[in-house]
Amino acid sequence: MITISLRPVGRSWGTISFASTLYLCPILDLLLAEIPTPMQAELRLGLQEALVNAAKHGNNLDPSKKVIVRYSLIDNKYWWIISDQGGGFTPTCDCDTDPTEYLPPDESECGRGLSILHLVFDEVEWNTKGTELRLCKQLEQARPRIPLLRS
Repeated sequence: MITISLRPVGRSWGTISFASTLYLCPILDLLLAEIPTPMQAELRLGLQEALVNAAKHGNNLDPSKKVIVRYSLIDNKYWWIISDQGGGFTPTCDCDTDPTEYLPPDESECGRGLSILHLVFDEVEWNTKGTELRLCKQLEQARPRIPLLRS
């Protein structure tokens, strides 16, 4: 079951909560509905990684546990706060320096998520318990238009 609050207006936050699952297409569609099309593919990848981590690694895919996503647009920045009901997580790296330094060996099945998050989002922060992830993406500024005709 998916629970949705009203979409954010002004400085308020919208909320989506769902039982831990890897079926994330409808959740991602809702979270990206107001995002400009040129930004959607990259943000879909990053948000999918964050939601999979919350459901799979945080909540162990326990359907009785929920993943909660709060989202908003504030001062030309998109924000997502993703919470799980797991035991917590402590990042093993400071990926702000160079996210690719922390990639696992090519044969590893897991471990690329932190690098992906730090490559996609402008800000990536966990709370002290490791059960809440804050993601931020700056809205791309419109480029100045060059006139095509001379006066």
